Amino acid sequence: MVRDFTDEPIDDGELRTILDAARRTPSAGFTQGFDWVVLTGPAQTSVFWNCTLPTDERAGFRWPGLLRAPVIVLPLADRQAYVDRYSEPDKAHSGLGEGVDRWPVPYWDVDAGMASMALLYAVVDAGLGALFFGIFRNEAQLLTDLGVPAGLRPVGAIAIGHPTEEAKRSRPEGSPSRRVRRPLDEMIHRGRW
Repeated sequence: MVRDFTDEPIDDGELRTILDAARRTPSAGFTQGFDWVVLTGPAQTSVFWNCTLPTDERAGFRWPGLLRAPVIVLPLADRQAYVDRYSEPDKAHSGLGEGVDRWPVPYWDVDAGMASMALLYAVVDAGLGALFFGIFRNEAQLLTDLGVPAGLRPVGAIAIGHPTEEAKRSRPEGSPSRRVRRPLDEMIHRGRW
């Protein structure tokens, strides 16, 4: 995860290739119930930042280089698309088409999350950097400002860009990446817990 970007733009063809790779992820019932709002360049990304991190609060922002990312992608999950898909004849037997409360897991969020992970991998494969992060405030206003239809909800935001040389060499102080990964053997439970 990169938190310090240059303001160098991303080629639109390269971004399209990244997004195309990311759409090829598993999807419950092949619903493909996710969309992306792609903000490119300062005029569009400033709409995101002005809503989620007002200018008067940026002076103390921990990662000012994040604000330079030339692309922000909002992966949007469409839960109604899954209810509708599972109402179709080949899926109706599941009962999931009867409403969102019937779903044991919100696959609309799972699928949007898998597409987001695929997007992150495609960004790295392209030699760029990215950061997946949450939208912690003013989500409803942001969606209104961006003209997002009712019923779609972001699972987070993804900043994409060229990492600064400093970002390539080190990790920011206090970054979650300073934490040690859990050992694999601590995470694997074979046969039972």
